[in-house]
Amino acid sequence: MASTKSNQKTAQEEVFTQFQHLRNEQRNLVNNLSTLELDLKEHKTVIDTLKTVDENRKCFRLIGGVLCEQTVKETLPNLIQNKDQLEKLIENGKEQLTKKGQEINKFKEEHNIQVREQSSEPASKEAKNEPSTAGKSNVLVS
Repeated sequence: MASTKSNQKTAQEEVFTQFQHLRNEQRNLVNNLSTLELDLKEHKTVIDTLKTVDENRKCFRLIGGVLCEQTVKETLPNLIQNKDQLEKLIENGKEQLTKKGQEINKFKEEHNIQVREQSSEPASKEAKNEPSTAGKSNVLVS
């Protein structure tokens, strides 16, 4: 009987570890997506600025850590191409994020996982007039 309890406990720990791994992957996707969106915003700002200046004007571009001197005429098409690639990457990232969310939801349903956030606990305890305990955060219930 003790071995079945320990087997259940290790199985629950494995499920918890897998769930945390999926959530970490989702967070990484969100972080990468926000970085790409910031890069896209910077590219758009630079492109808008360069469109207003003379195309023979000298400009500098950082490529792989090396500052290169070019003209606006040479730089602008490359920036527009990079912007288009960033837009495609962002779209793919959003699709991956949606798939990862669906994967997490499926995993939660398969293993009967419920996540209670810290912000929802005080409201429910106040409604029940129960004393709250300090130091609680996300709780995984299976």
